[in-house]
Amino acid sequence: MVKKPVREHADPHMTTRVIVRDIMNSPVITASPSDSLRDVAKKMKSENVGSIVVMDKNEPAGLVTDFDIVTQGVAKDSKPSAVKAKDVMRDLHTIESQESITEAARLLRKHGIKRLGVVYKNRLVGIISASDVIAVTPDLVDVVSEKAAIIRGELGRPAGKVSGYCDECSEWSDLLQYDEGTFICEVCRGEAAPVAE
Repeated sequence: MVKKPVREHADPHMTTRVIVRDIMNSPVITASPSDSLRDVAKKMKSENVGSIVVMDKNEPAGLVTDFDIVTQGVAKDSKPSAVKAKDVMRDLHTIESQESITEAARLLRKHGIKRLGVVYKNRLVGIISASDVIAVTPDLVDVVSEKAAIIRGELGRPAGKVSGYCDECSEWSDLLQYDEGTFICEVCRGEAAPVAE
């Protein structure tokens, strides 16, 4: 497992931050190194996933994807029941759960991969894929554009109507208010009681 430290956002004025744990897939579907490609493929089908984490002694050892099964098994005319997961698995690159999806996208592009393991307190808790990042990008662009327009004074409505994550508590709100470079929710402004969990 290749671990990366938490990276601060490069732009301190960027106030919309969707984090990895918000969109990751969990629980992690796993296989053992000795499982055959046939077993791994059957598990992918039954769990409706495109990748399986290979675990060795309760530690992530690698990742097998549907692409690996095709290129390392089918394309080589290998018998799927004779090829082991450990023979085709690749390194599992990881990201901390509190990282932004922007950082996830950067790591996916940097390593030329489509999936990252998600780590929380040194434990693998989920998987985030390129398609997960792409799925939330249009909504995120809308929110960022709306916030930018409010900051520039281009929208003829009060800042209290913008939706997004609060810069104080990191919770979602449909009533963020812009004040001195940050967006604050109604709870942090003291205008509403916090929602009980």
